[in-house]
Amino acid sequence: MDFDLRDLELLAATAETGSLTAAATKLYVSQPALSQRLTRLEDRLGLQLFDRAGRRLVPNAAGRRMLAAARHILAELDSAERDLRDLRDGRHRRVRFTAQCSTTFTWLPPVIRAFRHREPDAELRIETVADDAPVPALLADLVDVALVTKPDRELDRVHLTALFEDEMVAVVPDHHPWARRSHLTTRDFADARLVLYDVYDQSRIPAVPLPLPPGARPARITLMPVITDLLIEMVAGGQGATVLPNWVAAPYAASHRLALVRIGARPLTRTWYCATRPGPRPPHVDAFVEILAAHLTPAAPTTAPTGAEG
Repeated sequence: MDFDLRDLELLAATAETGSLTAAATKLYVSQPALSQRLTRLEDRLGLQLFDRAGRRLVPNAAGRRMLAAARHILAELDSAERDLRDLRDGRHRRVRFTAQCSTTFTWLPPVIRAFRHREPDAELRIETVADDAPVPALLADLVDVALVTKPDRELDRVHLTALFEDEMVAVVPDHHPWARRSHLTTRDFADARLVLYDVYDQSRIPAVPLPLPPGARPARITLMPVITDLLIEMVAGGQGATVLPNWVAAPYAASHRLALVRIGARPLTRTWYCATRPGPRPPHVDAFVEILAAHLTPAAPTTAPTGAEG
């Protein structure tokens, strides 16, 4: 497949801005030149990569797949460039950290403060990697520590420290029939309309399992960007139910008149882990892992202060 760096930058900028004009401004090129480059790229692939939604260009299925690859490659190049600068400038004591499927980091400032107090000469860098790629990023030495929960085919290649569990609950308006139930069963989801984060897009490779009881087959699933406020507003507006960690949904229950309902007779929980590469770790990485575990391990499932919401 014939790609160069400018093709990848084109995909990322167009998806981010929603238009070729804005993408051209971001990349410091002319709009006609960018349009021609996109046309040539789509001609080589034999597929369109963007659909028009109103005045915006939105990646379609082919575009989303290529965009995932582009973002991964661009992030790796950016990380390599920074690593080379660090080597050039003699900065070696750093911890690169990522959290899987994260939109909230209220727990992170205390971790940073404790780490800086203990290791004042070390640098903490928050890295952004694809939601389904924290373990590959760890193995590729793009990050040093990852907060993970979702299954990965390479989990057996990293060292895992169990931190806490959080419970997944169904979120519905307080007048919804489910609101009066003690818990939901597989059958309850048979005719359900669900609104979920787009990380659960089943066309992705690999697909992330739906946060539902085994065998549940909802009538319709609408995928939304990983923006919790947007998901909550959709549910409150009667557009469907959703499934979220209890601690994420609980603050919205009163203000948006929502009910949180247990899924299954036994809670549907997930275990969160601190993942590192196997083998000896530098002392400053060990220090960060210890501080992270100290701040997250004691938390109760319904109030777990994690930033991971996927």
